[in-house]
Amino acid sequence: MQVDVARAKKVKSILVTLPKPENDKSPYFTLAEKYNLKLDFRGFIHVEGVSAKDVRKEKINFADFSAVIFTSKNAVDHFFRVCEEMRYEVSSEMKYFCISETIALYLQKYIQYRKRKIFFGKQTAKDLEEVLKKHSKEKFLFPCSDVANEETQKWLQDNGYDFTPAVLFRTVISDIKDLENVFYDVIVFFSPSSVQSLYENFPDFKQNNTRVAAFGASTQQELLKHDLILDIPAPTPEAPSMTMAVEQYIKHVNK
Repeated sequence: MQVDVARAKKVKSILVTLPKPENDKSPYFTLAEKYNLKLDFRGFIHVEGVSAKDVRKEKINFADFSAVIFTSKNAVDHFFRVCEEMRYEVSSEMKYFCISETIALYLQKYIQYRKRKIFFGKQTAKDLEEVLKKHSKEKFLFPCSDVANEETQKWLQDNGYDFTPAVLFRTVISDIKDLENVFYDVIVFFSPSSVQSLYENFPDFKQNNTRVAAFGASTQQELLKHDLILDIPAPTPEAPSMTMAVEQYIKHVNK
């Protein structure tokens, strides 16, 4: 790992720009305990549902689709919420294609898992390639937010799948102005929207000695637009997860 020596000060506190996990199984808690860190979670963005009325205005009829592609738990929640608002009963023949096993298992909240046709990949739409090839004749609904995963949409488009994006929820900037005089050694970002939230809440934000960690190419690009120094990128071959990248950095600077 390349560490900027001039910025390599000991890490004692971390802010993760996500809501606090509902249980204590997050790897960030393990990290904080191991290195005696002050750890805080704070959602820089939140999600608001689009009403069934607005979905109808887009002339999207759920009954027209034989399969759904899910790329997040939010997409699952809002798909079933809108179905309920529309009083639409999802057919037991509906096929579900999930970007990861975690999302596939999350479907149990709404349906009897074993009695449904559920397929999942490792982490991206491309991982679903083999499964999707066998179901290329399906008509896919793609529930997404107003800042939809362009990579997934482009891949589906490039491979000629018959799919319709349905914006069922919106990403909204959260009010985090109470953090104005709170400083952290590391701030961890996971989306371009969370970086935008920082500047919407604090237009005059100065990075100074704060180290920035960012997951994913689009998040890292957003940092560059604001001239922020990216100290901890992920994923990398050595650190496929954000917590691994943060831990490797701490090992370097907390010697």
